[in-house]
Amino acid sequence: MFAFYVAVLATTNFLQAADRPNVILIICDDLNDYVEGFGGHPQARTPNMRRLARSGVSFTQAHCNIPICGPSRASLFTGIYPHNSGCFGFTKWDGYEVLKNSRTIMDHFRENGFQTLGSGKLMHHMVRQEWKQYGNQADYGPFAFDGEIKVAHPDVPAPYRDIGAIDGSFGPLVNLAGRRSPDGKPLSWQTGGWAKQRNLRVDSQSDRDLTADELNGQWAIDQLEDRAGKAGRQPFFMGVGFIRPHTPLIVPQRFFDMFPLDSIELPVIRPGDVEDTHAGSIRGLAGGAEPNAARSEDMGTRLFNTLVESYKSQDDALRHFIQAYLASVASADEQIGRILDAVDNSSLKDNTIIILTSDHGWGMGEKNYLYKNSLWQESTRVPLIIRAPGVGKAKAVSTQPVSLIDIYPTLIDLCELTGETKKNSKGHSLDGHSLKPLLENPESGEWSGPASALTALYKWRMKYDPSQESYSLRATDWRYIRYENGKEELYFTHDDPHEWANLADDPDSAEELYSFRQQLKSRIPAAGSDVPPQPAFRAKQSTAKRADPKQDAEAWKDKYFEKHPVADVSKDGKLTWAEYKAYRAEFDPPPKK
Repeated sequence: MFAFYVAVLATTNFLQAADRPNVILIICDDLNDYVEGFGGHPQARTPNMRRLARSGVSFTQAHCNIPICGPSRASLFTGIYPHNSGCFGFTKWDGYEVLKNSRTIMDHFRENGFQTLGSGKLMHHMVRQEWKQYGNQADYGPFAFDGEIKVAHPDVPAPYRDIGAIDGSFGPLVNLAGRRSPDGKPLSWQTGGWAKQRNLRVDSQSDRDLTADELNGQWAIDQLEDRAGKAGRQPFFMGVGFIRPHTPLIVPQRFFDMFPLDSIELPVIRPGDVEDTHAGSIRGLAGGAEPNAARSEDMGTRLFNTLVESYKSQDDALRHFIQAYLASVASADEQIGRILDAVDNSSLKDNTIIILTSDHGWGMGEKNYLYKNSLWQESTRVPLIIRAPGVGKAKAVSTQPVSLIDIYPTLIDLCELTGETKKNSKGHSLDGHSLKPLLENPESGEWSGPASALTALYKWRMKYDPSQESYSLRATDWRYIRYENGKEELYFTHDDPHEWANLADDPDSAEELYSFRQQLKSRIPAAGSDVPPQPAFRAKQSTAKRADPKQDAEAWKDKYFEKHPVADVSKDGKLTWAEYKAYRAEFDPPPKK
């Protein structure tokens, strides 16, 4: 009898979903505002993203909720802020009690009778049962391979190449015949997921294996063509995750040819801009203004300083990196164009919602910072374009500050999904607000959401206290930052879009500063509040019988450090277990048994 009711429920959900729109959610990794129409780099070549924007609404002040991959994607796909889930770091998202007892976007769509299918990097940690069908696992390649380990692209000079095969690597995907590593080993290309690597054949630009992003683009096209024109078909929610422009910035030569090196325009960077900031007071940002701050570098400053050290000047260094970044963005845009073609040239066009965004931005040397994970505009801002046939206006722009947390409730509204997103009382309701009013009336829609976008900062900890983390609020004309130690930054972005002048100590801005303090206080847990249940931190230890397991583990860690020097975030010449865990969680997770 129970099976009968389950079958009836499934049939009912399918019939209710049959006339609802399909959804395609496209996420690019580490994509900042270097997109046509978003005011980023003037030489960006993204005709397909521009084409999508012309058929929908562009949100020019959309922001992530935490500017680093793992927790950002966990927040996006569950619709829950980090301060309500406890997920500020890289522990698997389904290990958090709040998140595992709440439905992901795809789970909720499936419960409403939609088919769910995905490919590429969507959530940072893949949980297969969340999807009905899945194509390709996340693949950060291509990587140059010296026969033993992955290394940086052979065109990258030292010391930047010593950072490693991911963050220290950029350059064209070319035939490596005759190319060798710095220690003389012949090079080839590899790609694949963390658990398994495979050779990537590149005989020439026209005769080579497909990259991971190309495979994901082709997978999406095959799925769309299979579903187009079929009467009575089940509607679908499709996620497509493109890895570029995440490092290593390695794409085919033709994309580099689009951006001649000597023509690259540089971002406007104010010398000494970092001096009135306070990020250094919590993480040792070199050049910070705090006299008692630790002077070890964090990742963004280390990447910037090492890149500049590797070239003859700062301008030369940034031109090389920006060329590779623009090329990588252009390569992702090409795949997005293929997906748009598959939709627009089929019966799916008028009944398929398309959303394009990123998990966070990327700083390109501003404030001497070359990375994500800052609370400044370059890291928090993401492109967000929504095409909603029959609902959203075309060629429209909304300047309302919104964030990734709003995508989930928007899709519920647009697709008329029903039911609870909490699985039980241990879960959490959605934190965001539907963007539908802004799709219908982008300029003056009466949105129910907050006046400012809230972003938290990632910092490795064994346990997080949401009341004590660092946060930013981005309003229409202001940005406010409060770090974990109480230090503050305030920028009047209306006149200071580059966030050059910190007004937190300016008496004329005292009223605005007080207002933002109260806004933040009202939106995050108060000191002493119950901390959301979080996974217990356990350092992995070998179970093998050894004479001195502790000594053996340290020796193993030292060996790992030799291959991954960038894992030493503090740059003190030693790899701590905390640094090892944080690095491996993001960039080098161990293969599943």
